[in-house]
Amino acid sequence: MKIGITCYPTYGGSGVVATELGIELAARGHEIHFITYSQPFRLSGRESNIHFHEVAVSNYPLFEHPPYDLALATRMAEVAEFYSLNLLHVHYAIPHSVSALLARQMLATRGIHLPFITTLHGTDITLVGLDRSYLPITKFGIEESDGVTSISSYLRDRTREAFSITSEIEVIRNFVNCDVYFRDPKLVAEMRPRFAEPNERLLVHLSNFRPVKRIQDVVKVFARVAKAMPARLMLIGDGPDRSVAEYLAREHDVQDRVHFIGKQDNVNELLPLADLMLMPSEMESFGLAALEAMACSVPTIGTRVGGVAELIQDGHNGLLFNVGDIESMSTAAIALLGDQQRLEAMARAGRKTAQDHFCASRVIPLYEEYYDRVIARTASSTM
Repeated sequence: MKIGITCYPTYGGSGVVATELGIELAARGHEIHFITYSQPFRLSGRESNIHFHEVAVSNYPLFEHPPYDLALATRMAEVAEFYSLNLLHVHYAIPHSVSALLARQMLATRGIHLPFITTLHGTDITLVGLDRSYLPITKFGIEESDGVTSISSYLRDRTREAFSITSEIEVIRNFVNCDVYFRDPKLVAEMRPRFAEPNERLLVHLSNFRPVKRIQDVVKVFARVAKAMPARLMLIGDGPDRSVAEYLAREHDVQDRVHFIGKQDNVNELLPLADLMLMPSEMESFGLAALEAMACSVPTIGTRVGGVAELIQDGHNGLLFNVGDIESMSTAAIALLGDQQRLEAMARAGRKTAQDHFCASRVIPLYEEYYDRVIARTASSTM
């Protein structure tokens, strides 16, 4: 198939999933065309079967806010026609589904029938989409999509409830390439000394540092762990709450034990270095960071929110707590890090969960099957 993919090419879950999906599909022989305002950060630009088409937006002085959605629709239609795409797959409903709808309508006037699929990722439904300024257009974009997927059952149900959607929403959960995300003892032995001494525990957090990720809780939990045992914290990512994390690290006198390493492309090499992942989010529609850590044999301490329980079985492959319960998370982290046998058992369980249910080799065929169904359905309706 020839597939156009549109996403936000930034350091966030929806962009990561869309990019990794494109990479996996290309590896399976499909021709992938990314259509967005900049190259997704996890693309090297050298992948075979992958093409990038930049969306240029006019900065005409009349526009206080340049109309990206219209420029995107135009570029989608151009790329689809020139490269004879079979399908557009847009990630994050706002504004991508409406742009794809416009592109579909533009192409239809020229006798080209191009279906599009919208994948719902979380805040496009639970936060931005519920804003009264966007709710009607978000609902319209979802309902006009030729196919809709969500990354968790929780998000599917929340979408139906919040937007009164009765049409099909296919649940295809997030995935990880288990051949890329794994613990390589040799690599760990080589890289871990950069971040921790042999007698120290290494904790990790991975996010875009938005308020919903509760980075302040990460630092507070770590500060308690650091008082109980030699430990360090590796913070992967960047975003608006980084200054909050830096301030709290100084307040708790652990600034010399926290590594702020910013946005990184080699997350698969960094996660296996850690002993424990902290993900105390206020909301997660799935919890991709926890899945990537689990594939690397790193258990997660997370929160009972959204779709996290569809990934983490409390007490088996990770631990779950109420949002903001720093004391319980700290106590559990200290106990788990002090019990090597239990820590290793939980790490093995996490790796097995990733392999059995969330490996790319299991999930990508579900997307391919859904693509086939949507394309066939569109073809039959236009005959």
